[in-house]
Amino acid sequence: MQKVIVILGPTGVGKTKLSIELAKRLNGEIINADSMQVYKNLNIGTAKPTVLEKQNILHHLFDIKDEDEEYTIYDYQKDARKKIEEIRKKDKTPILVGGSGLYIKAALFDYKFQKETNKKEYKELTNEELLKKIKEYQEDVDIHINNRKRLVRALQILEVGDTLTKEKDPLIYDAIFIGLTTKREKLYQRINKRVIEMFDEGLKEEVDKYKDKLEKYQSLKTGIGYKEFIPFYKNEKTLDEVINDIQKNSRRYAKRQYTFFNHQMDVTWFDVDFKDFDKTINSVYEYIKEKGN
Repeated sequence: MQKVIVILGPTGVGKTKLSIELAKRLNGEIINADSMQVYKNLNIGTAKPTVLEKQNILHHLFDIKDEDEEYTIYDYQKDARKKIEEIRKKDKTPILVGGSGLYIKAALFDYKFQKETNKKEYKELTNEELLKKIKEYQEDVDIHINNRKRLVRALQILEVGDTLTKEKDPLIYDAIFIGLTTKREKLYQRINKRVIEMFDEGLKEEVDKYKDKLEKYQSLKTGIGYKEFIPFYKNEKTLDEVINDIQKNSRRYAKRQYTFFNHQMDVTWFDVDFKDFDKTINSVYEYIKEKGN
């Protein structure tokens, strides 16, 4: 049975290019592991691979939902596992590619979803008050005070009588985790440059179509590259400020990605040679062959 290959890392490090070359060498098919690339028509802001970039390699779970449709991690878990099994039955190699850590975890690990939680947003509570309430339920919870999203999620879970676990979920597939990385300064430069390139490619025109829906669709009001336009259309920020916000949020997201991957997965990291990317491809390929795929 073929191992599952996982190509992960922040934006702008070459995941798409690497995955295509590995798919050619390993008789593989690619499964999207990016939470935004499941949506149709959101192409530039999500850095979705183009038809030309795909080079006739089969790609799965791209463009499967309309922008106004809800698509949860639970939905992705079912869809990704189904695709993995379909690809394996053809005696081909499943290659998961993306930067959404929870999607990868849900697909490959025995990731149990918590019981149905309440829908409270706790807007009336500060982060400090959220953490205080959480610790009233479970003292050993360790969530950073600035991570409001996790604080809210934790309290939602605890208030319906569930508990938060620190145990790592076991893998249910034999997988090889490949991470692409570079020096932090270099990465941030590439992220900043990539955002400018997205605008040159027509990001604003892509978002213009949704300017009245940015706060209505979950995919748009939470996605980096789209949500930053909300104050622009309210005449609260300039386009230059939008660009700066997208760059800043992308850099922060990259930092969170590294933290998640290193804590949750056994990743082998490869420093990308941007001047000779073939060297990186060959190094990763040899490593995978060594691991016995």
